[in-house]
Amino acid sequence: MADKKTKTVANNDNIDFSKGEYVVYPNHGVGQIEGVETQTIAGMEISLYAISFEKDRMRLKIPVMKAKDSGLRKLCTGDRLKDALSTLKGRSRVRRTMWSRRAQEYEMKINSGDPISIAEVLRDLKRSNDDTEQSYSERQIYQSALERLAREVAAVKEIDELKATEQLEDILQKSSKSAAKAKEEKAAA
Repeated sequence: MADKKTKTVANNDNIDFSKGEYVVYPNHGVGQIEGVETQTIAGMEISLYAISFEKDRMRLKIPVMKAKDSGLRKLCTGDRLKDALSTLKGRSRVRRTMWSRRAQEYEMKINSGDPISIAEVLRDLKRSNDDTEQSYSERQIYQSALERLAREVAAVKEIDELKATEQLEDILQKSSKSAAKAKEEKAAA
């Protein structure tokens, strides 16, 4: 009987996740639906999505009624992923503001869960030739964005996370080499 209630509530929100399905929760990235549970809280029966985030060894429960409001979503489509990957190939757009403000903006983009925003962070923090010129906090934010995007790429393409990370870094490396070459050609002209 609780399952009927759950289905009805889930369909009312136009979000219906099933057991075993991969989803993206903005603050934590890719997780897997373990199932729908019903709990009594303050005398009310509430249906909850139980989501596990294996990488973080974390389990999260989100009320089915609040799934949409919390930003829980299905994995991105192939087209959305292509847009994110083409963003990685784009030109870096680093604003000339204080690092603390940029770092805050980068964290907000990562926690938005949007693959294109996360790709922008990666693109903007990738240095052309030497990672040693990055500060510790830049490397931390870069790594966080890389892991978050790699998890979604891995889930969408059905490959392991290491291979997805290698693909992303390869795209970034090629992009930074072509940008450096263009800069050299411009200086020579």
